[in-house]
Amino acid sequence: MVAFGKYLQRKQIEEWRGYYINYKLMKKKVKQYAEQIRGGSQHPRHVLKDFSRMLDTQIEKTVLFMLEQQGLLAGRLATLRETHDAILAQPDISKIVTLRESYRDVGKDLLQLLVFVELNAIGLRKILKKFDKRFGYRFADYYVKTRANHPYSQLQQVFKHVGVGAVVGAISRNLHELQEHEGSFYSIYDQPVLPLQDPVVEAIKTAVDKLTNSTSFLNFLAQHALIMQDDLQTPSEDTIDERTYHFNSLLLNLGNTFLYMVNTYIIVPTADDYSMSLGAAATVCGVVIGSMAVAQVFSSVYFSAWSNRSYFKPLVFSSIALFIGNLMYALAYDANSITLLLLGRLCCGLGSARAVNRRYISDCVPLRIRMQASAGFVSASALGMACGPALAGLLQIKFKIYNLTFNQSTLPGWVMAVAWLFYLVWLCISFKEPLRDTEEQEEQEGSNRNETTSMTDREDNGRVVEEGLRKPLLITSGLKLEDEDDCDESEESAEDSRRAANSFGDAYRLLTPSVKVQLLIYFMLKYAMEILLSESSVVTSYYFGWTTSSVAIFLACLGLTVLPINILVGSYISNMFEDRQILLASEIIVFIGILFSFNLFVPYTVPQYVISGLVMFVAAEVLEGVNLSLLSRVMSSRLSKGTYNGGLLSTEAGTLARVVADVTITLGGYLGRNHLLNATLLPSLVICIGSIVATCCTYNSLY
Repeated sequence: MVAFGKYLQRKQIEEWRGYYINYKLMKKKVKQYAEQIRGGSQHPRHVLKDFSRMLDTQIEKTVLFMLEQQGLLAGRLATLRETHDAILAQPDISKIVTLRESYRDVGKDLLQLLVFVELNAIGLRKILKKFDKRFGYRFADYYVKTRANHPYSQLQQVFKHVGVGAVVGAISRNLHELQEHEGSFYSIYDQPVLPLQDPVVEAIKTAVDKLTNSTSFLNFLAQHALIMQDDLQTPSEDTIDERTYHFNSLLLNLGNTFLYMVNTYIIVPTADDYSMSLGAAATVCGVVIGSMAVAQVFSSVYFSAWSNRSYFKPLVFSSIALFIGNLMYALAYDANSITLLLLGRLCCGLGSARAVNRRYISDCVPLRIRMQASAGFVSASALGMACGPALAGLLQIKFKIYNLTFNQSTLPGWVMAVAWLFYLVWLCISFKEPLRDTEEQEEQEGSNRNETTSMTDREDNGRVVEEGLRKPLLITSGLKLEDEDDCDESEESAEDSRRAANSFGDAYRLLTPSVKVQLLIYFMLKYAMEILLSESSVVTSYYFGWTTSSVAIFLACLGLTVLPINILVGSYISNMFEDRQILLASEIIVFIGILFSFNLFVPYTVPQYVISGLVMFVAAEVLEGVNLSLLSRVMSSRLSKGTYNGGLLSTEAGTLARVVADVTITLGGYLGRNHLLNATLLPSLVICIGSIVATCCTYNSLY
């Protein structure tokens, strides 16, 4: 591996040498800070402030030079435009050819400027990573968060690169005008779909597209999915072959996610009536709803392990299990068996393939579109959560065919059984099992990568633009460059740091205190949401006399808030506040929502229940997104692979919370329906207070 300091020195353009970030100086400064902190002569907060100021100065130097070079390119384009206008008045083929070459020269210089930006970005990523590694802080997240979206930040210029877009537009338009189209000159704006043939323009366009990888909203949704990725993996190292990627298979994967969420929530409005029709108490609905989550605790593990070998077979098994489970759920009414009802829901839980859904996106979708696929996973889940209760509200009919009863209680089972049957047929016809790379293929790919190191400097610079600019600007560097003082690390320890966790115990030992607190927060919010959703039919029918349709509308409205809230947080709120600030504020609002949901001194009213429930649910949704966003950044890279990965841990934490919540509802039913609300809200309040205290204790370690 090449030391980055030497690589940067070798790739620098001689005339621009004074305008690159001084990586060597900053690295020495990091060592100096470490010695000062060990000696007690410098407070960590002073170190953070001083290092932030140094980074600001280095970035300002680089950005101002970049703007100066853009100005020079703009001046050259203005001069060429005058020549261009003169040639248009009196066309001359030889002059047109010369002018084209002049425009191409400007384009090549712009490519060199993009390489300049990329090298500085790599250096900045490396030094931020080194600082975090040396001091154990999450300083990189804090620095980028506070600078990237501030109106006066120089880093903003790099992210937006408005000047680059203007230069690219001028070069593209003028080169297009010089192309002959049946003897006339067409404007690029008149034919926007016409492909640009000039290779320089295409190279610049590709570089700029890769520099602008994605929007903040897609980033937020992708992190919300908690689809773990190795923090050292980048697009240039993406081992997924674009030619083997199968879009229909991805759609089927997302379809499984959507149908499972519909299946989870479609029974919530009618579970109490179904339980009572079978001779059980209304509060047994907690067990009916929660039995699916109980089975999911175990199914998540074997599905995660199964996905190491196949994706198609687990999805087939999932579809069959859910088809059989829904069939048993629907037949329980005519069999007058609460046992058959519970077994049906357990069977549905055994078909939970969410671990496979996450794993497929992580392992089989190219990095170029993985963020969109992750956002699709969250969107499919949210849409399923809203459609489930809404569909239950539409199934308010009753009829019999032979000895089979179809009513509001059984129709959810029949409808979902048919849906899973159709899905199974579509799956068998359209799904394509991804190819598994062999060790020999990986060795061949490694040898091919080694051969590319013999390219010329111009080709190497082009490769940096082609492969390096596609990733977000301030994430872990994709180039295999090592700092000089890191080169002496043994290969054995490096291999151990990449080894996947082999058990829950192994995975637990990889969790830092702050990560454990975030998993506690995730448990709390899932518990509170499950209490609200699962007992809604019992509580509203007791206090307000709501019908199944009214409960379904209420739950559907709650589900429909998920995506708008994610848009608001991902596009706006997260740009104005730090994640840890949003995290703590959301916990406090959840606490307020739970507190105002209690029935204490005054008659319980619909506005109190709806408003407090909405406040709590929306705050929990914000909290979930921010919490998983933080988790996706701070979890160990060893939890990005293998059976016991970060996605499995979060799934188990959330599923366990749902199980405990549903058991709480059933146990609270023994106190009577008049005490059910307060009895179930009290544990939510206690857990929420505990998570707030834990967050305050670890607040300074969250960035």
